[in-house]
Amino acid sequence: MIRCSAGTAKVLGLNNIKADELPTTAYLMVGEHCKFNCAFCAQARESRSRTNLLSRVVWPEFHEQEVLKGLQIPEAQKVMQRVCFQVVQDGKALEEAKSYVRKIKSDNPAMPICVSAGPRSLDEIEDLLKHGVDRVSLALDAATPEVFAQAKDGSWQSRYDLLLEAAGKFPGHIGTHLIVGLGETEEDMARIIQDMYDKGITVALFAFTPVKGTRMENSVKPELEHYRRIQVAHYLIRRKFTRVDEFVFLRGKIVSFSLPLDQLWEYLSDGEAFRTSGCSGCNRPYYNESPREEFYNYPRSLTPEEVKRCWQELITNLDK
Repeated sequence: MIRCSAGTAKVLGLNNIKADELPTTAYLMVGEHCKFNCAFCAQARESRSRTNLLSRVVWPEFHEQEVLKGLQIPEAQKVMQRVCFQVVQDGKALEEAKSYVRKIKSDNPAMPICVSAGPRSLDEIEDLLKHGVDRVSLALDAATPEVFAQAKDGSWQSRYDLLLEAAGKFPGHIGTHLIVGLGETEEDMARIIQDMYDKGITVALFAFTPVKGTRMENSVKPELEHYRRIQVAHYLIRRKFTRVDEFVFLRGKIVSFSLPLDQLWEYLSDGEAFRTSGCSGCNRPYYNESPREEFYNYPRSLTPEEVKRCWQELITNLDK
C-alpha cells in the first residue's frame, strides 16, 4: 500500500474530489509514524494527528498497482511533470521508496523523481541517485540551530553539514525545505536562503501550518505580509538580482531590498516570486492553506489582480 495526496489521487483517476487547483507533481507518501518528533508534523512520533495527514493535506491509501497504473493514464501524463516521494522515517520506508522508484522508472524512464527523505550519509544519497532519482531533498526546515532545537529532533549542524557535503559531491541534485514561521527572524531566513543558493542547494519555501494533534497545533501561522517579504527575498536571491548583504534589516525584519520600487516592481510584476518554489514542476496546491484562504504559495500563474494584492502586502512595511 502507498499513500498519495488527495489531489494526486484525483489526477490519477483514483477519486473524484472537487479541486480548483490540481497538482502538477504526483505526491506520494511512504511510511507512517516517524521515529522523529518534529513539533509541527502530523507524522511525528508523539503526534495525535490522523495518520493520513501530512501538513494539512489528506493522503488516502491505495494499492501500489492502482497508483502505478494511474501514473500511466493519458490524463495524468498530460498534467504530471514529476513524481515526489515524501518518505516518513520509520526505519523501512526509504527502501520501499527505492522499490517504487524502480517501478516508475521502468514504466516511464524520462519521469523526473524527487525523494524528500532523511538519508544519513552520502552513500544513501548516492544510492537514491543510482536508482534514478534526479533530486534528493534533505529538509533543514529551521533557519537556525536554536529554532531547530525547539521544533525538531536531532542536530541542525549535522543536517547542515550533510547538505553541504551532498551539494559538493552531487551538484545540481540536492534541495532542502525551509519553513517560515517557526520562530526565526526574517533576517535569519534570508541569510540561510542565501547560504543555500551559494552552495548550489535548491530551496523549497513553506509557510508554517498548525495541524491539530501536533505540539505546535496552537501556534499561529505567519502573517501574509511577513511571508511575502521572505518570498521576495528568496526570489531575488535565487534569480541573482541582489544578495542578502544588500538588504536592510531592522530588529530582524526586512525593511528594504535596496532597490528602487519601480525596479522591484519590474522584477515582481509577473507574479513568479509568489508561486510555489522548489523542484521544477512542483506546485503543492493547498499544502499551506485551505481553498477558502489566500495562497501563501500560488500553485499556478497569478492574475494581474493577485499580483497587485501580493505587491501591496509586500510593500506595506517597506521603506519607500
